[in-house]
Amino acid sequence: MTGSDTPASFRLGYVPGVTPAKWIRTWQDRLPEVPLHLHSLSPTEAAEAVRAREVDAALLRLPIDRTDLHAIPLYTENTVVVLPKEHPLTDATKITAADLADLLVLHPLDDSLDWTAPPGQPAKERPDSTADAIQLVAAGVGLLIVPQSLARLHHRKDLTFRPLAEAPVSQVALSWREDAGTELTEQFIGIVRGRTVNSTRGVTPPAPAPAPAKAKKPAATPARNQKRTAAPTSRGRKPRRGR
Repeated sequence: MTGSDTPASFRLGYVPGVTPAKWIRTWQDRLPEVPLHLHSLSPTEAAEAVRAREVDAALLRLPIDRTDLHAIPLYTENTVVVLPKEHPLTDATKITAADLADLLVLHPLDDSLDWTAPPGQPAKERPDSTADAIQLVAAGVGLLIVPQSLARLHHRKDLTFRPLAEAPVSQVALSWREDAGTELTEQFIGIVRGRTVNSTRGVTPPAPAPAPAKAKKPAATPARNQKRTAAPTSRGRKPRRGR
């Protein structure tokens, strides 16, 4: 791919609770000439945004509809129960599904946990979003089960959270279109996978400028090692006789 074919920027989507800061810093170090634009996406629309080419790739939570998409899992998140600070279950270091059996547990429409059947008693209506469910927990309506990063994102002074034992976990992944394996996408895949600069596939870094040629030294004058022939001396000559 030539320089004219390389996109002018890279568009990265992300869902609430995912923090791409460390990967962005690495991108800026390796590709300072290529801007990376962040796009906040709702959990229910993230996969479709990638499919519709609204972003080049997205950090989202599995499971998703993988039609036309690649997805590589990056890490898992602990699952927690969000509850008021004065709730009796705050005395426990870990909550079980049995502890929630008789309690109302909210199940928002953007829930990313892959439940067979959520624990607790269901509400008559499901909240539209996790943010709405947090407000209901603060109002004392019920409890909420979310990935720990979302509990921290929606932190309130009147709420806390506890780990939930034997619960499905949230898996954060990087997703991109199957037909959009661009060099910049490969660069970002390499960054999230921890590849080094030398091993990252994608845009080839510019070759270092050749070192300036050293000036040639003048050829050395051959040493004059030949000995001068000594002039003959008078030593050993016979004296001339007078006439």
